[in-house]
Amino acid sequence: MRQTPKDLGKLPYLLYADEKGRIFEHPYLRMAGSWGSDPAPMEDKDLVPLPELSKLFYLPGCAPVGLDPETGLYEVVDKSELGEDLGECHAVAAFCEPGIVRTHLPAADMSAKDYVLPSWAYTAVGFRDDRYWAAGFRVEDNPRWDPQNYDDRELVPAIENYRRAHPPGRLVDHLENCATCNHCFAAKNLFLGRWEAPLPVSRSCNAACLGCLSLQPAEGCAASHDRISFTPTVDEIVELAVSHLEGSPAAIVSYGQGCEGEPLTEHALLSESVREIRRRTPRGTINLNTNGSLPARVAEIARSGLDSIRISLNSARPEVYAAYYRPRGYDFGDVVESLKLSKDFGLYTMINYLVFPGVSDREAEVEALRRLLETTGVDFLHLKNLCIDPKLYLESMPRETSRALGIRRAAEDLARTFPGLEIGYFNKPVRD
Repeated sequence: MRQTPKDLGKLPYLLYADEKGRIFEHPYLRMAGSWGSDPAPMEDKDLVPLPELSKLFYLPGCAPVGLDPETGLYEVVDKSELGEDLGECHAVAAFCEPGIVRTHLPAADMSAKDYVLPSWAYTAVGFRDDRYWAAGFRVEDNPRWDPQNYDDRELVPAIENYRRAHPPGRLVDHLENCATCNHCFAAKNLFLGRWEAPLPVSRSCNAACLGCLSLQPAEGCAASHDRISFTPTVDEIVELAVSHLEGSPAAIVSYGQGCEGEPLTEHALLSESVREIRRRTPRGTINLNTNGSLPARVAEIARSGLDSIRISLNSARPEVYAAYYRPRGYDFGDVVESLKLSKDFGLYTMINYLVFPGVSDREAEVEALRRLLETTGVDFLHLKNLCIDPKLYLESMPRETSRALGIRRAAEDLARTFPGLEIGYFNKPVRD
């Protein structure tokens, strides 16, 4: 396949890694990216300087693919061309800090890969002008989620202070592990006394998501988080929530975290705890992150005093949704009904849209998402990078037949079509 050579020489240089994980820039090939399994055109406006606190990975056994700036041809790089024997070459990918939406996957030959990559949003990356460049765009700049605000040197004494001021308990113990071992920003916020904090409640789930953060099959990669191993009591939830809502700036408490299953499976516990939180304090935002699978339970929790809801989906097409979520006892129609009900109950209603280049930007997908937004009238669309092994995801999805537009163009089209829709990356407080 060929890309038009015009301006290819301006693209960053291809990166590759050796067997020890050391990263090198190619002497003349430029970085390339893909939409799904297909090589995709890349322009300078598709790139952002890689933020300082992002991460770099290499993909073992996956040869990088670069662009020849003279011919526009894609080339697989099997061996180093630096004049020394570095052995087999491996593709390099970036994981950008929150707020940046990935537009291109790393161009790599994954055909021989026989393992599952850990759950990160693998992003095309190159090197130019003494800095790294990633394929993406910043959809929201929110200083509250800047990684520099989550220094563990401040966290450890904050945990000690929190424990002196609050009763001990299982939920606090669990969230301390989330903050210190899993490096969950929301859990860190709890102990730092600010912004959005988590309220995990559920040990079980009614979906078997391919990219589940807290439960993976033995033959897959390790889960990113330890799932909560107990069901907290109403008193445990309320004590933590009221303290945070009354004492923290821009305070949010959110059910439905990466360290739990589906909170709607604990709907009675949620309803009772939300009512009790609101009986004790009118302050702050009570939010529910959910798969939206059980509309009647969404309505019950909404009546209890919920303020906002964020319903996650990877696609507005039922067949693509089902291939990822693998729902048990519900279908995509129930998710749509939950979005409508949430708006009817006056909740600030959000879609947590899990974005993947080559799937989310297909013409058929963009049209289906447009219809869903028109039907539900949601307030906020999160463009959230789907963290998953690219090969696993693509092999699990239905075959695509419509043309890919590119994530950046798809987002721009949605912004023009729905000028009243907020498009971003982070939950927001909706009450003082």
